[in-house]
Amino acid sequence: MCRTCGVQQAPGERPPERCAICEDERQWVPPQGQQWTTLAELRQGRRCEVRDLEPGLHGLGAEPPVGIGQRALLVQTAAGNLLWDCIGFIDDAGVEAVRARGGLQGIAMSHPHFYGVCVEWSRAFGGAPIHVPAADREWVMRPDPAVTYWQGSVRPLPGLTLIQCGGHFEGSAVLHWAEGAARAGALLTGDSITVTADRRYVTFMRSYPNLIPLSAKDVRRITASVEPYRFDRIYGGWWDRVIERDAQGAIARSADRYVRWIEGRALERTER
Repeated sequence: MCRTCGVQQAPGERPPERCAICEDERQWVPPQGQQWTTLAELRQGRRCEVRDLEPGLHGLGAEPPVGIGQRALLVQTAAGNLLWDCIGFIDDAGVEAVRARGGLQGIAMSHPHFYGVCVEWSRAFGGAPIHVPAADREWVMRPDPAVTYWQGSVRPLPGLTLIQCGGHFEGSAVLHWAEGAARAGALLTGDSITVTADRRYVTFMRSYPNLIPLSAKDVRRITASVEPYRFDRIYGGWWDRVIERDAQGAIARSADRYVRWIEGRALERTER
């Protein structure tokens, strides 16, 4: 496993020479060079933390965090459960916590930085399908028969819709949960649509650590991809990054603000 991004590689006699995900311009390799670890090493002094976030939704994270530090979301439906945005960690306690909540019928991620140990989670639940956008096929670092490719939009389970919005990666995706937020609808976004620190806005970037923006065209495409869906709440990719209500309005306001600045119109208004 790469220490920096927390994504697991294919098994081998020795670690790879490089992590393709971290060498990409959206991520980084530490100044001291590429570093690797293993699940066995990470399990020394770490555990899975589970939090109940709302009826039918549970957060799952590593404590202390691994890699980028994201947490996963377990979405419960009448037809089964989906794990959204995998983490770079798994232990027996985490598996038992998921099993106690109904197990897994599928796994999906917003983008490659959050692939984590998705194959380990799949195998812990009988080879649960791992839904990966076809556009991001090249970033699957550990191929497995459970990986299935999709494009556009797809329903992995009734009431759940995966939406390819692009932007951060070509295959960047969000998950619409129709029954979330007391049936007002919830959007699970990872950092394809990132909830900002003030929790009133979201933002959109090609690279967050390297501060590479997206174009106005990209942002308009992202917002258009989610516009047909009804949702009142957004869950970002980390603990407590949640917009509790009026999430559709927050996306519209955020996109407008972003486009005004990237096109220079906000600066013109300030100068007046």
